[in-house]
Amino acid sequence: MELTLEQRIAQVRRTIDEAADGRPVTLVGVAKTKPAGMVAQAIRAGIGVIGENYVQEFRDKSAAGAYEGAKVHIIGHLQTNKVKYVAGKVDMIESVDSVPLMEAIAKRAASLEAVQDMLIEVNIGRETGKTGCLPEALDELLGRAAELPGIRVRGLMAIPPAECSRAYFEPMYHLFIDNRQKKYDNVSMDFLSMGMSDDYADAIRQGANMVRVGSLIFGPRNQM
Repeated sequence: MELTLEQRIAQVRRTIDEAADGRPVTLVGVAKTKPAGMVAQAIRAGIGVIGENYVQEFRDKSAAGAYEGAKVHIIGHLQTNKVKYVAGKVDMIESVDSVPLMEAIAKRAASLEAVQDMLIEVNIGRETGKTGCLPEALDELLGRAAELPGIRVRGLMAIPPAECSRAYFEPMYHLFIDNRQKKYDNVSMDFLSMGMSDDYADAIRQGANMVRVGSLIFGPRNQM
């Protein structure tokens, strides 16, 4: 018998608790392609953070009141020309990967007298054509963040190569810890966001304290 949405959420929570062994882990329910009503149902069932890949989906579901009672994270690639639709309006942007994007977010947030939380996305697998800054570029981004009002870097995010993601969790964790020890203004390494439906338990065991789970909660993605 097919599980209900509430049962799927409970199952994911149990897996997180087992893998975390007492550590706090933030569950981001990835609602890509899912309707506003289902998002609202997930929030009522205890999902406290919703992740959206697309700006237009965020705008549509926000207008429908889907996110009431939850935080919203933008987890997909964000173009600079769409910053105005999310900066100062979402709780976190997880996919910041360049200085120009960071500057655009800071400018927009400052104009709203807001402070935008963000994560720096790292292309830990060095995949050509994939978003995320290379590990050696991280110092540049963190240094620039220290100079910008209107933003606050809260940690790192990664989407390792799907076919061998587990091999990259440990080096990503070490990168997170190394940068936690550095002292930059506007930077606090609070969150390491890595792990999705296929590998989130392993990511937690390797140090992730934020995971992005979609299909195990909401079911297969709808065709767009």
